[in-house]
Amino acid sequence: MTRLVLASGSRWRRQLLDRLALPYVWSSPDIDETPRPGETPEVLVERLALAKANRLANDYPDHLIIGSDQVALFDGDILGKPHDEATARHNLARFSGRRVRFMTGLALVDTTRRLERVCHDVYDVFFRQLDEAEIARYVAIEKPLDSAGSFRMEGLGITLFERLEGDDPNTLVGLPLIRLCAMLREAGFDPLRQVG
Repeated sequence: MTRLVLASGSRWRRQLLDRLALPYVWSSPDIDETPRPGETPEVLVERLALAKANRLANDYPDHLIIGSDQVALFDGDILGKPHDEATARHNLARFSGRRVRFMTGLALVDTTRRLERVCHDVYDVFFRQLDEAEIARYVAIEKPLDSAGSFRMEGLGITLFERLEGDDPNTLVGLPLIRLCAMLREAGFDPLRQVG
């Protein structure tokens, strides 16, 4: 029986989870992602990751459900998905020559034992100096409108960077696999013992 569920409609998160070679199903939960007044980025991403996983709990009563959510942090602002090209271009112009921190919340809900694990991971991106033409071309080609930070690391976004810094590059794409593997082992589901 497939015991893993990914609470996400993101093809990028599915591609990351595919790397573990584990059978799973996925479903996209519908939750309100609006930050609460005074909510810190850490609390926000952990709350949303847990809310996504819990939204599917009734549908999967004997499963391990993975939830994840990500924001970009820059100059005290919490940035989500840009949703339009003008916002994406504006964000990338602000990021030129600067560091942007990405924070990804991760939750694992064990619906068999009614246990929840939640954490977050950070990853820093140092943008090189970008000119308007580069930014416009990048946004026109890749259309990163559904990605926190207005770029896709897993695509042409790598051309925008000077360097990257963090423990797990998968965090930047939206699913911290090192932390996830640790959570799965804590839940008695060792990925290496499940494969094959």
